[in-house]
Formats: sequence, C-alpha cells, structure tokens
Amino acid sequence: MRIDLNEIQHWIQQGSRILDLGCGDGTLLKFLIDTKQVQGYGLEIDPAQINICIDKGLNVIEQNLDRGLGNFADKSFDTVLMTQALQTLHFPHLVLDEMLRVGKECIVTFPNFGHWKARFYLATRGRMPVSDLLPYEWYNTPNIHFCTFKDFEVLCRERNIKVIHRQVVNEQSGQTLKDFMPNLFGETAIYHLRK
Repeated sequence: MRIDLNEIQHWIQQGSRILDLGCGDGTLLKFLIDTKQVQGYGLEIDPAQINICIDKGLNVIEQNLDRGLGNFADKSFDTVLMTQALQTLHFPHLVLDEMLRVGKECIVTFPNFGHWKARFYLATRGRMPVSDLLPYEWYNTPNIHFCTFKDFEVLCRERNIKVIHRQVVNEQSGQTLKDFMPNLFGETAIYHLRK
C-alpha cells in the first residue's frame, strides 16, 4: 500500500462513517473496512475501477467530483477522504468546500509539485518532470492544478479551513529533510482538515 494511504489509517476512528472520493480500485476503503470496521462508501468516475471495487464487495457510486456532492446531506460522514486526486479536479477549492460540508472532517493527499526533484528536473532539462510519482507527460497528465504545500495552506487560510494535522511523506524512507523543509523535500502531503 502507498505510504500516504498507510499513514491515513492513524487519523480514522474505529467504526466511523467514511466517504472516499476518487476511490480508485478501493484499496484504501477496503483496508479501512477490514481494519477499522468503518462504514464506507466510495465515489469513482472510471468504470473499470468501479468494477474492481464491486468485485471487492465495496459500495461505490459513479460520480464526477467536479459536479459537487449535492446527493449527500450536511455532516453525513465522519470523514471524507480524497487521495492523490485534488490536483486532477477542475475546481479543487469547491470540492474541498463540499468535502467539509458533507463530512465533519476531511483528509486530503496530493503530490508536491515544489519537490526538489521536480524543480531540478525542470531547471536542468527544461521540461516538465516525469518520475515514478508523476509518470505522465505534460500533454497526457490528469494533473491540471499543480500546487505545493504552501499553495494548499494559503488556500486553507483563505477558506477558513483549520489544519488539524499535516504530515509530509516520501516513498523512500530515511529522508529527514522533509520535516525540516517540507515544501522542498516532501513528495506527498497528507492534510487532516476541519471547518
């Protein structure tokens, strides 16, 4: 399991109600149901991923997140999750507002486009970076809103969103610089938020 998904479990309460936005193949949702006994639902736009979720016995709804979460009542979930999808949305700020409307809290993860490797790649090669974490070329990437940790924290302040916890992780362990200068050395951000 990806390191950001592994860290999220520590912020999820046993037996809570979870909504997983952009749940993909349901790996995180299935893990939380099995280990934390959560009541979980997933939203996904990709029919192939939805079929994988159904094969795992997960409750999943086909839905485009950019169209909002109007089919869910206020505070109907304890936690709303969205991992590695914020940067793919047309209106990430509006989806974030919706997450905090339907959930008491939310957890968001996203790649840091200010990571030193991305900066170095762009500076030395003059091209958008391609890596294990960002495996797409500029013309076929699902990532349409590139942001850094600092960008996200400015958005939270502007929208009066409280950061409960923030963690920076790297796929390679042992990199302590990520804690000292997270915007430069952290690959993935994990934010636990509340209104």
